[in-house]
Amino acid sequence: MAKSTNPFRYFDSSPEVIRTVVMMYVKYPLSLRNVEDLLAERGIDICHETVRLWWNRFGPMFAAEIRRKRVQRMRSFTHWRWHLDEVYVKINGEMHYLWRAVDQEGEVLESFASKTRNKATALTFMKKLMKRHGRARAITTDGLRSYKAAMKDLGNAAKQEVGRWANNRVENSHLPFRRRERAMLRFRQMKTLQKFSSVHAAFHNHFNQDRHLVSRTTYKARRSAALAEWQTLAA
Repeated sequence: MAKSTNPFRYFDSSPEVIRTVVMMYVKYPLSLRNVEDLLAERGIDICHETVRLWWNRFGPMFAAEIRRKRVQRMRSFTHWRWHLDEVYVKINGEMHYLWRAVDQEGEVLESFASKTRNKATALTFMKKLMKRHGRARAITTDGLRSYKAAMKDLGNAAKQEVGRWANNRVENSHLPFRRRERAMLRFRQMKTLQKFSSVHAAFHNHFNQDRHLVSRTTYKARRSAALAEWQTLAA
């Protein structure tokens, strides 16, 4: 007899409940207990540790499926511009760095956690980015010299652009992640930072409909389409 490939087979709760729990915790700036209380009000009785278990187990799986579909669609379009930046993240009192890349539309392309921000780390980050998304016509960064050194090794030095306000696109894209970081009371391990930032980026891309740029009717149609696609994940 063939072994079942259903990822929910060992859980008593329905896939719909699990998807809802994971979406609520990753998408919104809620704590584990916030999600537990909101579900209790809706008649779903689970422990906050169950929320932790489900996002750890199913979050990366959902994010990988979202990322795979979006990368396939995006490869048919030209990458006009990437915006690269790194943010400080404190873990157990020590400073770490989260490297992030977004495109000209604000789509989060890659997240990479590290303890340093030297040339070797910048090179690793950019190789990972280019392996998944190809190449862009222009790459906007801040004044960090590690970017220039890494791009010189990759042959992208002519594509780099640096300006005072040129990188606002990626600076603004940090805000949703910062809100989640505060709700989680910071991170305690670098591998958790890497895992959650990658999952959060995929979820943000999927549910972000640029509400401020479109009409109410268009927004509702896009939101319904995103939710319908979400319900088919791992089905």
